[in-house]
Amino acid sequence: MIDKDTILSNWDLSTVPSPCYVLHETLLADNLRVIDKVRKATGAEIIVALKANAMWSIFPELSRHSDGATASSLAEARLVFEEYGAPAHTYAPVYTEGEIGEILNCSNHITFNSLGQYERFGRRAHRAGVSCGLRVNPEFSTVETDLYNPASPTSRLGILAADLTHLPEGIDGLHFHSLCESRPDDLRGTLAAVEERFGRFFPQIKWLNMGGGHLMTHKDYDEEELIHILCDFRSRYPHLRIILEPGSAFTWDTGCLVATVEDKVSNGGVDTLMLNVSFACHMPDCLEMPYKPAILGTHEPAEGEKRWRMGGNSCLAGDYYGDWAFDGGREPRVGDRIVFRDMIHYTMVKTTMFNGVTHPSIGIWNPETGFRLVRKFGYEDYKNRMS
Repeated sequence: MIDKDTILSNWDLSTVPSPCYVLHETLLADNLRVIDKVRKATGAEIIVALKANAMWSIFPELSRHSDGATASSLAEARLVFEEYGAPAHTYAPVYTEGEIGEILNCSNHITFNSLGQYERFGRRAHRAGVSCGLRVNPEFSTVETDLYNPASPTSRLGILAADLTHLPEGIDGLHFHSLCESRPDDLRGTLAAVEERFGRFFPQIKWLNMGGGHLMTHKDYDEEELIHILCDFRSRYPHLRIILEPGSAFTWDTGCLVATVEDKVSNGGVDTLMLNVSFACHMPDCLEMPYKPAILGTHEPAEGEKRWRMGGNSCLAGDYYGDWAFDGGREPRVGDRIVFRDMIHYTMVKTTMFNGVTHPSIGIWNPETGFRLVRKFGYEDYKNRMS
């Protein structure tokens, strides 16, 4: 893999508007090389999960380095069908009478979250020629954040082994998803649990979807170990199509959110830089996970070093994160750029227009041609979400 730190530290963002999400094409290409390596070495199908990134302006590039895309709603299924150019692998926690017909028109695989949903809509899916699967709960997960762990025995997501006494007629596949930004050992443990609880059904199915959370493009991820795990599994079940649908891996650390310091506030001994972006509106995972994002040109404050909190521009009291120290002891000023790293996945898809704060634009950076603005948001976008 390339040295992303060097590329980002030398990135000229002077022509980029603020606020703006900016995807770097060189960094995306490097991730796609890793994904292609795993696809080629294992024969597994790796598909793009729109829930992590639905930036359809890069679908043509993603489609050349994947085996399709997965959707979790009618809107995502339509976007896959219309802009990705292929039917979707669709899973949603629940389908409705009003939407199932259009979802099936946009899908070639559909996974049902419960036996009740399959009984209700399975025949219609078969008539549409769509391959049907069931989501199962392995009751095993290494994910420590409850918000992102769907594998507890009381989870509403997936069928428990105790409740799946036999495989209903017409089921082609099983689907599990209990990883989140995980490593190969996490998949190994999960697969063992799936085999123990559901392996008796493997001879009866055609495909096994191992869900997302395979963070194979992280610099510390051992993709060779992932290849070994998948090849070993395929050697034991050669008739199964293996499907992975990583969300973050495709666009992990491929771009930034460019913001600007608009004010400096010091209260109660805490120094805050007031930005033209919001953690709550534009970087929600920072507060939900929670996790502290990297900012170019900063580091963790040492003892006695000047530290700065970053404040969002919504009126939510908790719309802030901290603390950072600026490299070289630099004193930030109003008008300075603040560049949050790794802000392409699970950002744009989760943003809100709370308070009507200015919504970041979306752009793409090419090292040869420079910055290209893809989308700018304005008042009409806010107004049209209301009534």
